Amino acid sequence: MEERKIETNYKVFGYDELAAEDRELVDAAKAMTRTSHAPYSKFHVGAAIRMANGGIVRGSNQENAAFSSGTCAERTACFQASALYPGMPMRKIAIAAWTRLHHPEDAPEELCFQNKPISPCGSCRQALLEYEAAYGPIEVLLYGRDGVAVLPSVASLLPLCFTTF
Repeated sequence: MEERKIETNYKVFGYDELAAEDRELVDAAKAMTRTSHAPYSKFHVGAAIRMANGGIVRGSNQENAAFSSGTCAERTACFQASALYPGMPMRKIAIAAWTRLHHPEDAPEELCFQNKPISPCGSCRQALLEYEAAYGPIEVLLYGRDGVAVLPSVASLLPLCFTTF
């Protein structure tokens, strides 16, 4: 038997410490939470992807009473990016989430963003990973009010991932 260890190294930045283009991407993800359709979970997620040409493609979670028919913000954004820019690399993705579940109705929306960053679900990680495997690393920025976690790639979120079939 051989025992192995899995570790993920990442950096945490204050929002103001981010480069201007990364703040722009995070702001786009935060703005997309407002377009979320989340009547069941009340958990609004936005994603924004920076393409190799500098453009930004956006997405938000879209829930449905037939739960498996809905989709997450990250997959909405990456599928849209691939449809709009076939074959173009995705360079970065920013993700943000907010909910009023633990806040008064009159609380400012900025206070309803998660304190700690959230990360993509397994399905979104796999979907993003396939684009990363085809076109190169996609840096991941996970927004939280207490700090923005920055990971070098989607693969760093999905240990023991598979990319070939």
